[in-house]
Amino acid sequence: MSNQNNAISKNPRLYSCDDRVSARPALVIIPTFNEADNIGRLLVDLRELYSSTVDILVIDDNSPDGTADIVRSMQHETSGIYLITRERKLGLGTAYITGFRYAMQKGYRYIVEMDADYSHDPAVVHRLFDAMSDSDLVIGSRYMNNTINVVNWPLGRLMLSKMASIYTRVVTGMPVDDPTSGFKCFSSEVLRALDLQKISSQGYSFQIEMNFRVWKKGFVIKEIPIVFVDRTVGKSKMTKQNIREAIWMVWWLKIKSVFGLL
Repeated sequence: MSNQNNAISKNPRLYSCDDRVSARPALVIIPTFNEADNIGRLLVDLRELYSSTVDILVIDDNSPDGTADIVRSMQHETSGIYLITRERKLGLGTAYITGFRYAMQKGYRYIVEMDADYSHDPAVVHRLFDAMSDSDLVIGSRYMNNTINVVNWPLGRLMLSKMASIYTRVVTGMPVDDPTSGFKCFSSEVLRALDLQKISSQGYSFQIEMNFRVWKKGFVIKEIPIVFVDRTVGKSKMTKQNIREAIWMVWWLKIKSVFGLL
């Protein structure tokens, strides 16, 4: 697996409006819960940066702060924005699975995971696409080449995240420096090859499980360096339950893999 991506040139397969599959072959999936302070600005930024090449799907878990209402109002003004609302808070993993199924049904070639809180820079999305030219899954990594590119995190949370990455790599053997990163791009081929019905994990462990299953299928995974900036508005969605799930999930994946049960 290559850990380097120095080329920033645009991928003509993505940016050409004459593409056979779609004039907008990429979909950015953004799960939300109480992101009213961020979602409007983020959608504007994404549309301005990628207006002719990328569609956006927001999956909102019935946010009481009116997140979905903001998205609906923007749909009237801007094309390429789609919304799925769910009746209650159902978790990050199920939100992405819903988005993956939508993307495959609609025929998108590239599918991006992205947070709504600006911890993932929208201006960097094109670098994920660029790296897809020779990869099946591209991960925006905070911890490549023994560096830490995280801004404004408390030391305790930074150490927890870094140790989770080391722990995952040691237990599973998966050669990924940042297995819990939520900023990534899949090819549709990868998602079609996975049995999405078997994936039920959430939070950190959802990212780990997806990466592990892609790796075990023999697809090419590449990491590119990003700078992760902690949210300045709103509250983190990480819970102690997410942490506990990630601890045992790596062993569950390891055991299932050994016995050929993935």
